[in-house]
Amino acid sequence: MNLKGRDFLKLLDFTDKEILHLIDVAEKLKYKKRNGIKHQYLKGKQIALLFAKDSTRTRCAFEVGAKDLGMEASYIGPTGSQMGKKESIADTARVLSRMYDALEYRGFDQEIVENLAKYSSVPVFNGLTTEFHPTQMLADVMTIKEEFGKIKGIKLVFFGDARNNVANSLMVVSSKLGMHFTCCSPKELFPDKALVDECMKIAKASGGTITLSSDVKESATNADVIYTDVWLSMGEDESLWEKRIKLLKPYQVNKDVFDLAKKKAIFLHCLPSFHDTDTEIGKQIFEKFGLKEMEVSNDVFEGPASRVFEEAENRLHTIKAVMLETLKK
Repeated sequence: MNLKGRDFLKLLDFTDKEILHLIDVAEKLKYKKRNGIKHQYLKGKQIALLFAKDSTRTRCAFEVGAKDLGMEASYIGPTGSQMGKKESIADTARVLSRMYDALEYRGFDQEIVENLAKYSSVPVFNGLTTEFHPTQMLADVMTIKEEFGKIKGIKLVFFGDARNNVANSLMVVSSKLGMHFTCCSPKELFPDKALVDECMKIAKASGGTITLSSDVKESATNADVIYTDVWLSMGEDESLWEKRIKLLKPYQVNKDVFDLAKKKAIFLHCLPSFHDTDTEIGKQIFEKFGLKEMEVSNDVFEGPASRVFEEAENRLHTIKAVMLETLKK
């Protein structure tokens, strides 16, 4: 499997075998990391991390992962460059790709990262856009494989805003790998029809299925994996909270919902999560709307079926796999 020089922009660009190969590489890198085996295969290489949106897991995974592989990383935050302000995306890509061996972008429209890749002479990685979050998907699939020993045939149910980048990407990776994906949300928050149609075609070939539903009980019943995300994505106007809470409160993942899943089901969340009032936003929502828990109840988030922190760790190993396989000498 040769992925050298490839961009990593969305999983629609990759075959099932290529995705599974990245998971296999991530598993090997995880073993080496946990056993103190050095793996500085990319020593001397440099990566620029372009962040138009702040981040914890994505930034740390790229920085730590780069160092583990022997690379140097330059973090360029939301106010750290002239990209898109005084300098075009195309010009930025052409400048930075003469200095670095790879570029990573986390921010807004998918078109931005696609343009970076178009004009860059080195691989470009998508750390998150409004439409897709492919590095998160690798971590999710790796976590599922670790738990169940397989990926194909798993029933994964997403509750919440099914138009966001995580829901879109879960639908894509499920269709690619033969999983049974259900997005459970109000109809007005269903994903884009064109993407649904494309994923349904892919799923038909892989043995997977794509289901859109607003029925919480039917969706959760016999699920292997229950997944949710915050109700308001980064960058959306905070004035939308009231409307989004009214729409999505019936789709909260709580004990009643989770009890409908299989006995060995697991809970996943890409993080951060508003499962209590221990954050500024959590406190504000409680003071304004009287809601202590949002997309997931604390007893599920902290419960024995939760794998959110294993999933978060796997961001590191899967991102390392992407960098290694596209940049290896």
